Amino acid sequence: MSGSGTMGGFSLLEVMLTLMIVTFGILGIANLQAKAQLAQLDAYQRAQALMTMSDIVDRLLLNRSTASCFAFTDDTAVGTPYIGTDGANHLGTPVCTVGDAALNAMAVDAIDDFDELLKGAAETKDGGNVGAMVGARACISYDSATELTTTGGALLDGTGEYTIAVVWQGQGDSAPSTASNCAYGLYGAETKRRVVTTKVRLAHLS
Repeated sequence: MSGSGTMGGFSLLEVMLTLMIVTFGILGIANLQAKAQLAQLDAYQRAQALMTMSDIVDRLLLNRSTASCFAFTDDTAVGTPYIGTDGANHLGTPVCTVGDAALNAMAVDAIDDFDELLKGAAETKDGGNVGAMVGARACISYDSATELTTTGGALLDGTGEYTIAVVWQGQGDSAPSTASNCAYGLYGAETKRRVVTTKVRLAHLS
């Protein structure tokens, strides 16, 4: 009888240990799945940001004669003004007065289009915009210190670098970005602010 009771006790203990192992295994799988979903969402948002940035570059190149109107981010220390998701220091209504009326209007329309694109207007659901990254914003700045010079040393106006930055709110924490300060401080912790950037220099046609 005592041997049978001991075997029964060991069997119950084995069952309990097995249940604990299975439970921890299931919890581990669920945790991995949750992390995988967050990583997938981050990757999707990064792909969207890169496509948006490419679109901005294309439109900037298309509007060469009014390119200076696109350099609306004049405070690169904190990345303002910006376009996209509303907040403090949003650009508001763009203004362009460097070309003729038709070209100025094209530049303003392009900036307005970017603003709406970043607000997710390309796709709607239940009356709300859902076609963009979370908290999507963009900054465009111009660095006159990078302007090219003639053989005689004279600066060539408009040949400096334009920096385009697209930012959004990531789902998890990552190392703070130093690539651009676009919309700095608007995402809570800087570990949530995601950034993609590129630089563009317009060719000097003479």
